[in-house]
Amino acid sequence: MPAELAALLSGFLLVLARVAGVFALVPLPGFQGGPPLARVVLSLLTALALFPKWPALPMEHVDVGLICLWMAAEAATGLVIGLAVALMLDLFVMAAQVVSLNAGFSFASTFDPATQAESGVLLIIAQLAGGLTFFALGLDREVIRTLAYSLQTHPPGAALPRTAGPALIGLGADMLSLSLRLALPAVALLVFADLALGLFARLNAQLQLLSLAFPAKMLASLLLLGWLTALLPGFLQGYAGTVFGVLRRLFLE
Repeated sequence: MPAELAALLSGFLLVLARVAGVFALVPLPGFQGGPPLARVVLSLLTALALFPKWPALPMEHVDVGLICLWMAAEAATGLVIGLAVALMLDLFVMAAQVVSLNAGFSFASTFDPATQAESGVLLIIAQLAGGLTFFALGLDREVIRTLAYSLQTHPPGAALPRTAGPALIGLGADMLSLSLRLALPAVALLVFADLALGLFARLNAQLQLLSLAFPAKMLASLLLLGWLTALLPGFLQGYAGTVFGVLRRLFLE
């Protein structure tokens, strides 16, 4: 095999390993449950789209074992990017989990196309809303830009920076903080609803408020969640700026 063709093929395999690592963790709606061939084709097309950023390898000092070692390092780099992007989409899911436990939506479950299992109704809605908002804000293009930037500043075969673990832990902490901030208004409203129902029950013990507690809390939480929907793009856009900023600083090291 000519040296130029071997270098081109090796560069493609390294980029494909990084791209596949990203797509292995990104929980886009319907992506994980789609056919494996579609995911393979998407990874191949994305790797081909990054052709201008393919690395130029000196094949006279490279063998098959070194290429396999570099592919493992590239897959680890892609997994770091994919995990950071997955934290963005889990922002709404975590907030929906907190609200559903307090509002009673966790009693109703439906089929989750992402995990192939039964999941709460509100969690499915939050997952779909997060995925649609992700595409509406153009964050899918930011993922491709981050891949191209990482190929330019973090050459193939380079080890992950030591700060990768603390950076991901910090992003996870930010995700938990934002999800709680998003869910706390609904949780506070539900607490006040429980207090009001408890006071009414103390005033008149003959009132059958237990049968009204669930529908009242669900209706109140739905009304508040409808109002909070306008805040979702701003929350996701702000957190996405933090995530991509951390990734770019990480690959500069």
